[in-house]
Amino acid sequence: MKSVILIDGSNFYYKLKDLKLGKLWDFDFRGFAKKLSGESDVVLRKYYVGKVRQDGTEKADIMVANQQKLFSNLKKCDFQYVLGYLMMNDGKYHEKGVDVQIATDVLVATYENQCDRIILVSSDTDLAPAIKKAKEKGKTVEYVGFSHMPSVAMVKFCNESTLLKKEDLGKLFRV
Repeated sequence: MKSVILIDGSNFYYKLKDLKLGKLWDFDFRGFAKKLSGESDVVLRKYYVGKVRQDGTEKADIMVANQQKLFSNLKKCDFQYVLGYLMMNDGKYHEKGVDVQIATDVLVATYENQCDRIILVSSDTDLAPAIKKAKEKGKTVEYVGFSHMPSVAMVKFCNESTLLKKEDLGKLFRV
């Protein structure tokens, strides 16, 4: 069986932050992929995130440096990263373009028959139409969420669900 793993980076980051486990550049993404995929052959690993832009502030400097550490870790763990962009609105940054990229990759994996199973680490219900189409085409779509904040809708949309626990995730951080 062949699988793809698609991680919504912002979603993943904020759920891990709630659990106060550690920094993403210290996370063992390779071990995480193995935990999610089991015995299946993972043919594609992608992490989607909005690109932090430099705006001349010290905060932006720190954010850019931290994102570069994350990218380095992802590469080391055989993950591709796909960049959306961050847009400021009312003093807050909002990620744009990431959901469309994830949905596109779900459909490409489905229609190009790249895999049998799509493992989605995202609680974003905007992915529902792509999930529905993948299931209609015979793909197994697994929702991977967090036990402290599961998406009931994603559980309903997908064929399978895995809810991650704090103690399981804690083992994947390098100390």
